[in-house]
Amino acid sequence: MYYYQVVEIIFTILIKIIKIIFKGGAILSPILHALEQQLESLPPQERRLGEKILESPSSVVHLGITELAEVCGISPSTITRFCKTFHFKGFPDFKMKLAGELAQKPAENAYQDVIAGNSLHKIAEAIEANHLASITDTTRLLDMSQIEQAITALCRAGRIDLYGAATSAIVAQDFYQKLIRIGKNSTAFADSHMQITSASSLGPGDVALALSYSGETSETISAMRCAKDSGAFTISLTQYGSSTLASLADISLFSSSLEKGMRRGDMASRIAQLHVIDILFTGMVSREFEDYIPRLESSYQNVRKYRTNS
Repeated sequence: MYYYQVVEIIFTILIKIIKIIFKGGAILSPILHALEQQLESLPPQERRLGEKILESPSSVVHLGITELAEVCGISPSTITRFCKTFHFKGFPDFKMKLAGELAQKPAENAYQDVIAGNSLHKIAEAIEANHLASITDTTRLLDMSQIEQAITALCRAGRIDLYGAATSAIVAQDFYQKLIRIGKNSTAFADSHMQITSASSLGPGDVALALSYSGETSETISAMRCAKDSGAFTISLTQYGSSTLASLADISLFSSSLEKGMRRGDMASRIAQLHVIDILFTGMVSREFEDYIPRLESSYQNVRKYRTNS
């Protein structure tokens, strides 16, 4: 009897391992991945809906809201609330975007973590694949109407504050050096005290853009709250899904949330954020071409003229 119990336990463990390996090799769409990551934090009824979506996403996109509510044993209002949690306008918007993702050809390789003893050739291939997948996934997540509104706000802004910590601070600095080249009054702060100090002096007509991959960096959230209370227009850039920072912003922008593993140094997430920043900046220059292009040319020529030759 004891022998059969041991065999059963071993068999159960093996099945779980196989499922984990199989799941790890599968490539979820950005929407499904974000849902999987946040499933346990959802209220019970929304979690039941999330489980159904993860179990059979292709069938969900063919159901109406009433039909799906009946299948899950929940109310249509719960589905609407669930969609709002994940920043969709409603269930039709959720279905359309999920169907679009499911129709996309998945990347050939899943994100790869650092492996001991890998050859430089394999490391280079893995990093290339990670970065390409990050950019592709982020592009699929972009809401162009939100991007357009963000570009409009940035072009019209009297002043632009950029907040970020750690890796996100590097991305904020990148946007800062782009903005000053086109003559925008901009500052980028990594120090939390300076973020609050600057945010407190913002007002209507100004813009605060806060970056945090998790969307839960406390210092960045505090700066965003202060900027919002001061009357500034607020924009967030976080990983896809619900977060405190995204919920505070007037416009919520998202980057890929598919990066996994602890040893990558936020490589793919940094590339994803930079991808969104480059889209915003290029959109600004395209929108105000006659104004910004001469400034870009002037800054380029002056750097060449006045820099110290080494």
